[in-house]
Amino acid sequence: MAETHTTAGTRTPAHEAEPTAFGLTPPAWIALAMLVVIGVLIWKKVPAAIAGALDSKIALIRDQLAEAEALRREAEALKAEYEAKSASADKDREALLERTRREADEIVAKAKTDAEALIGRRTRMAEDKIAAEERSAIEQLRAMAAEAAAKAAARLIAERHDAATDAKLVDQAIKDIAGR
Repeated sequence: MAETHTTAGTRTPAHEAEPTAFGLTPPAWIALAMLVVIGVLIWKKVPAAIAGALDSKIALIRDQLAEAEALRREAEALKAEYEAKSASADKDREALLERTRREADEIVAKAKTDAEALIGRRTRMAEDKIAAEERSAIEQLRAMAAEAAAKAAARLIAERHDAATDAKLVDQAIKDIAGR
């Protein structure tokens, strides 16, 4: 072996031999161990088991995706159904509002007609009452005038007639009655 010198004067071997076991160096043993591990994995069908596990995981994911798709379609159907119900409710609301407006207009028109009829009846009743009061007042005036005329006539007769004139009038009335 060749020796190399350093400035400090110490010697170091230039090339040392690596230790071997059964003629294999440490990197060769590592490679051999890896080959054995890979061989055992293949012999125990580990890649097939991994592939099977991955296949089952893929199948599970596909099932979940199919279920998610079915749920999405169901959700879309529910959404469409509720949108249709909402549109129907809007139409029903509009129809109800229109019917309510029409009924309110009819009620207002009927109330107006009824109020006018009531005013007309009350006016006629008031006019009839006024006319009755006028007739009553006229009858009272006539009665008072007749009573005053009768009193005045009785006083005039009492002042201008005496017993002889009364007898003559009574005889005249008897003749008129007998002549009929």
